[in-house]
Amino acid sequence: MELSKKKMRRGHFSKNSIAFVCIVVSVCCLFVVFISMLRLPEVPVGSRSVGLYQTATMGRVSENEKFIGRFGGMMIEMLPEDLAFTVFVPSQKAFERDLRLQVNDSLVGEKMNDTYAIVSRVMGFSAVPRTLSSVMVPVGGEVSYDSISGFPLYVTKDIDGMLVVNRIRSERVDLRKGEIVLHVMDGVIMDAEFEQSVQPDNSEE
Repeated sequence: MELSKKKMRRGHFSKNSIAFVCIVVSVCCLFVVFISMLRLPEVPVGSRSVGLYQTATMGRVSENEKFIGRFGGMMIEMLPEDLAFTVFVPSQKAFERDLRLQVNDSLVGEKMNDTYAIVSRVMGFSAVPRTLSSVMVPVGGEVSYDSISGFPLYVTKDIDGMLVVNRIRSERVDLRKGEIVLHVMDGVIMDAEFEQSVQPDNSEE
């Protein structure tokens, strides 16, 4: 009789231990998910992208906004500012000239999703997952890195301190946003295939 009671107690204890372990594991998993959501940048998707971008632009891009423009601000918001990145941001004029993106036209209605896709592709060509300030590039020398999309970037520096990346010259260097280093470029860094896809269609003209 006592033996069966002891077995019942052991079985009850084992069930309680398993339940306790399951609860602890569940709580830990929820905690990890919660922390991850706080740390990772929220990527705009679908119709929510317009509202998210407007909030981000108004609240986070401040003194550098006049240099990087609205589309440059979109690029930077795609990256976590607490991690080291270098971004060769096209100037507002370069976005308009090379990609035919207009602030008053490309950021409204259904065009917003297409604009976001183009800007995110440009960000993939233009961002390097490391810090690269202008002082790290020797005058007359060349350094090369792969962008986060794997596109090779060849960086040189002119005697006036401006950087040249794949033959595109910078307008401003060494701006900062958190851990991100920004260089504003007078052109858009992109591969030949993407460049061809965004070129004006001459047949329409």
